[in-house]
Amino acid sequence: MSVKPAMMRRLMKELTELQTSPPEGIRVSTQEDNMLDVTGIIEGPEGTPYAGGYFNVKFKFTEEFPAAPPKCWFATKIFHPNVGPTGEICVNTLKKDWKSQYGISHILVTVKCLLIYPNPESALDEEAGKLLLENYDDYCARAKLITSVHATPRVRPAEFATPPSTESAPPEPKHTPTKPLVVAVAVPTTNTLFVASASASSIKPLSSGPLQASPSNTIITPAPSATNEKTAGKERYSSPSPLGPAHSNVTAPVGITTGTKAVKRTAAGGNAGADKRKKALKRL
Repeated sequence: MSVKPAMMRRLMKELTELQTSPPEGIRVSTQEDNMLDVTGIIEGPEGTPYAGGYFNVKFKFTEEFPAAPPKCWFATKIFHPNVGPTGEICVNTLKKDWKSQYGISHILVTVKCLLIYPNPESALDEEAGKLLLENYDDYCARAKLITSVHATPRVRPAEFATPPSTESAPPEPKHTPTKPLVVAVAVPTTNTLFVASASASSIKPLSSGPLQASPSNTIITPAPSATNEKTAGKERYSSPSPLGPAHSNVTAPVGITTGTKAVKRTAAGGNAGADKRKKALKRL
């Protein structure tokens, strides 16, 4: 059968969407040598007598597609009022309710809903329809038996074993934590050093004493106080008292005596010189 380019593009688009983001419990497979050979796979819904089974639904596309619906039937044996003995499906979507915007995905979802809500009033399988109306338990027992024999594989179909192929998302950028900004603030009225952090909600005192220049914001040490005894191994003296004389804290050189003793020595030295001058005048 010759295929129109528009029809092939439509099929390729639908198959790609079904493979990348299929509806729940629905998959699709194709043949590499024939893209028109399409098989839908429906997983039996939970809570129904078809749970645990996988049902193949075959498609045959005509030249009228998508203006006309494709031919569709169950390739897997199933006990259902709306499925005939040869697998034909009685659903309005494949007949009078068909629209050109419908596609493979819409048909498979409709058939899956039919497994959950069978319609015995338009039954193709009269035995299944009559049993569903008269004795639901017997209907479920019969449907479960057929499902376990014909639709339950030992291994789950490969289409359901692997997750749908999706485009890989770009990796998220790694977050590198940054060190909080540390700012030293000196309050002029006190000798207290405060440290403000960008990640903190309050300012806390670090240590007391005037600020000292530091090459980094992460290590700040207070300068030594004026009352410290020693700094860097050198002797330091206390600052002069505001009540004492200006020279009270100055150490006098060795050998020089201050105070009243120095005055007495000066006076004694002056008397000795006068006596010597008197003796020299007597000799003359």
